[in-house]
Amino acid sequence: MLDGVLFFPVTPFTAAGEVDYDLLAAHVAKGVDAGPGGVFIACGTGEFHALGLEEFGKIVRTAVDVVAGRVPVYAGAGGSVVQAQAFARSAKENGADGILLLPPYLVTMPQAGLVGYTKAVADTTDLPLIVYNRSNARFTESSAVAVAQLPTVVGFKDGTGDLDQVGRIVRAVLDALEPSGKQFQFFNGLPTAEVSQQAYRAIGVTLYSSATFAFAPELALAFYRSLESGNEKLTATLLREFFHPLVRLRDQVPGYAVSLIKAGVTMEGIEAGPVRPPLVDISSAHLSELTEIVANGRAVLGHELAVH
Repeated sequence: MLDGVLFFPVTPFTAAGEVDYDLLAAHVAKGVDAGPGGVFIACGTGEFHALGLEEFGKIVRTAVDVVAGRVPVYAGAGGSVVQAQAFARSAKENGADGILLLPPYLVTMPQAGLVGYTKAVADTTDLPLIVYNRSNARFTESSAVAVAQLPTVVGFKDGTGDLDQVGRIVRAVLDALEPSGKQFQFFNGLPTAEVSQQAYRAIGVTLYSSATFAFAPELALAFYRSLESGNEKLTATLLREFFHPLVRLRDQVPGYAVSLIKAGVTMEGIEAGPVRPPLVDISSAHLSELTEIVANGRAVLGHELAVH
């Protein structure tokens, strides 16, 4: 079972657009040393959508070797059912501990088809699998229960923000699984999940993905600890001074949920390189704004240390 702040590394690229595996290793090592509860490699923040299968395998193997069993390593899979199965097999072959199943490409599907897609990928390996409820892959209570009962499906990650629906899914899944005693986890997977995590906690969703951890782990961990300890003042201050400004910046350009994180990683000393099309790199003006936002967040932590 996963716990703590979940680390979603970026995928560093060279100026020519190739994966830089040495810098990836350095990035993962730095993040794991900071103390996450798990590593989710080659997922949304890692530009899964832009990776080839061979690259993906090498990326997963790099992360697994660096992590060396200290925390679980989950890898992305998605796209067409054939592609998703191929990525799932590669994740297994390269040592991953589990799979995050991203939505099928583009198509709108009936719920039976979404369950069938999940089962087809889950049947490919014996790795634990977390489904991702977002975009065109939106589960209902009944379909969520159906996939939760698949032997290797162990988690449900929400990226819709529909708390009414997710709250009902959480209750339905837990009730359905109670007789078997199967362990199952729910995750907040919205971009910059910290800004919505208080609401998710109210419906029983305590885990969340933190893109911030990739470039400012001390801020991500401080926020997590403030939530866990009930330090409402610090939680509110971090939201006001860091996370809310970050979201306002992120929302200015589509794809900045990835581009800002890569820029932050580079800003912190590991050259993450450009994003791959169709995403775009952040502007110099936005980089200056990001620098200021991070400085303001760290000033909050400095003040907190000084007071205590």
